[in-house]
Parts: sequence; structure tokens; C-alpha cells
Amino acid sequence: MRLRQHALTFVLPVLLGICTPWSASFAENGITDQKIVLGQSAAFSGPAAQLGIEMHAGAKAYFDEINAQGGVYGRRIEIVTADDKYEPDLAAANTKQFIEKDNVFALFGYVGTPTSNAALPIFTQAKVPFFAPFTGAQSLREPLNREVFNIRASYFDETGHLVEKLVNTGIKNIAVFYQNDAYGKAGLEGVQRALKQMNVQMVETATVERNSLDVAKAVSTILPKRPDAVIEISAYASSAAYIKAMRKAGYTGQFYNVSFVGSQPLADTLGKDGVGIVISQVVPFPWTSSVPVVGEYNKLLTKTGIKNPNFTSLEGFLAAKIFVEGLRRAGKDLTREKLVKALETINIHNYDTGGFDINFSPTNHSGSKFVEMTMITKDAKFLN
Repeated sequence: MRLRQHALTFVLPVLLGICTPWSASFAENGITDQKIVLGQSAAFSGPAAQLGIEMHAGAKAYFDEINAQGGVYGRRIEIVTADDKYEPDLAAANTKQFIEKDNVFALFGYVGTPTSNAALPIFTQAKVPFFAPFTGAQSLREPLNREVFNIRASYFDETGHLVEKLVNTGIKNIAVFYQNDAYGKAGLEGVQRALKQMNVQMVETATVERNSLDVAKAVSTILPKRPDAVIEISAYASSAAYIKAMRKAGYTGQFYNVSFVGSQPLADTLGKDGVGIVISQVVPFPWTSSVPVVGEYNKLLTKTGIKNPNFTSLEGFLAAKIFVEGLRRAGKDLTREKLVKALETINIHNYDTGGFDINFSPTNHSGSKFVEMTMITKDAKFLN
């Protein structure tokens, strides 16, 4: 359901030349005295739907908690959501709708590389902040874009860790199964870079189309090479389909995935076939008791009745928490420019999220390099 933001024009104060404290708050789209409106385009249906649903759920849980406490300087935070089905054209259309008609203040928690890339020229031209996209693509990191703030490690960071782990354990016969779009190619580039640094050759690659489960050709391409490990750069539905098809064809090697895959839906979809699958993560383990911010997250989930913690909703929660800190630092007289400058002041020396380090600056909008490995165990659970 869309929320509509209608511009209000206050004529009398202008005619009288009166400048009141509250009148300035209407100078920026998406802001009134009562609320701040954000826009989130993500997959809420289709093969990648759980990514959008969980990212939104974690963020909304935190925003709702802040709203219950009175908001930020008395303003409630609202999110307008739009389903892009993980398709770039829909993401671009949603972004234009958010900016030109819904008049949102900022864009938040987009899911995916191709979808975020489609939005990139639109929000850049409009100078609308684009916070915490669920992607590790370099296109949203280099060159520096003042509107974009990333709270997750890059795909280069993730694939570098994966390749290092593989090679250090003696595995050098590596293939890559990747989604044939900007996301998959970004991950592939990361693997290629990491392999080159370690003087290891990739034995084979194969692709699957975005939002497709047709993996037969990819199986017939990689299986004859008998790699010791396959690194997957795809979403959970196609990754699961590929793993099942490879196992059915007799493959006994190891599978590795990057965080974007959607760890919990991958585990749920695979069932018994998921045991032993390795996934790199860019947020802390959602079930740990040793990281304070994870405890805060789980306490909030219990309070709101959400039963199943997971990596994606934790990322949404962290994104919302850091965004709210930016709003607080920007001050009561909020503008997009003030938000950008405020976010750029957040670093480990002056802000403690509770165990998840964020370092922003005017020359760095990629706030984290955190990566750790997890493995799927029995009953679709995880070990780290």
C-alpha cells in the first residue's frame, strides 16, 4: 500500500514576512513537523521476495520503536514501500514515483544490484540520499557518490574472504555459478580479483538469468569439470535450484555463497540438501549472545512478536538504527544536505552501535568491512 505525501503551501506567513520556527521544516520534501517519509523499493513478490520482506521487517521494527518513543525531534518515521519484483525497470519507475510524486525525504533499504543501479542516476540527479542498499556492488561505492551510504561490506570484501578460505584449506579447483546481471557480474569480478591475487585459475563459469530457476545448462557446463568447490553469486531460489540439480547429478563438492543469497530462505528451500553449505555474512550472527546490538535486536523482535531472527532482518534493523543516529545528528531543522553531512560524522570514535563498527567520512561512504563465515546445519539452522 502506498502512502501519499501532499505538499502543503502556507501562504499567510509568506505574505506577512513572518518566519516561524516550524515553517522551515516544510522546505524539504518528505518532512513535516510530524513525520519523515522514506521510500523503499524492493522485491516483495517473486523469487527474491524474502529479501525485501525481511529487510523491511527489521527496519520497520526499529523505526516503530523510535516512533513509540516520540520519533526524532517529534517526527515519526514512515516508509513508503513499492514492489519491484527484483526487476530494474520497476525499480526505476518506483524511484521516480517516490521522488516526483510521493515526495520522499530519502530512499532506504533498496534490495539488489541491478535495481539499485537503475535507481542510481535518478536519485543522484535529484540529490536524494540513498541509504543502506542491500548490495555489495562497487557501482554504489566507486566513484564516491555523496547520496549513497553503504553499511554492508562489498562483494569484493566477501569474495576475497571466500577465496582466501578456500585456497588456505587447499581447495584450488574452483568454479563460479552466477546470476547473469549486474549483481552476478560484480560478484564474479570479486572472485576473479581474489583468485588472481592468490595465483589460482578459475576452472569454469556458468550463469542463470535473474528470477529464473532454469539451471540445466549451468549444471551441464560446470559438472564435467568436477570442481572441488562452486561459488554461487545468485539469489536464494536459483542458488537452491542449482545445488539440488548438481547433487542429483552426482556432484559431491562444496558450495559457497555470498550474503545477498538470503541465508534463511536458502536454508529453508534446501532442507536436507543445505547441510554444509557455506555463506559469507556481512552482519553479526543473529543468535549470538556476545554482541550487544544483536541482543537489542532480539529483544525488540520478542517485544513485537516476530519469532524468527535472521541475517536479513538484522541488516534492516542495523540500517534503521544507524539512519536514526544520522537524523539525530542532523538536528531539528532537517534537510537532505544536513543529513548527508551528519552521516559523514559517524565513526567508531564517536558512535557505538553495540558491536558492529561503522566508519563514515566525507571521503568514505562505505561504512563496514565486516565479513564472517557461516554454515548451514540440520533443520535449516546455522553455525558460525
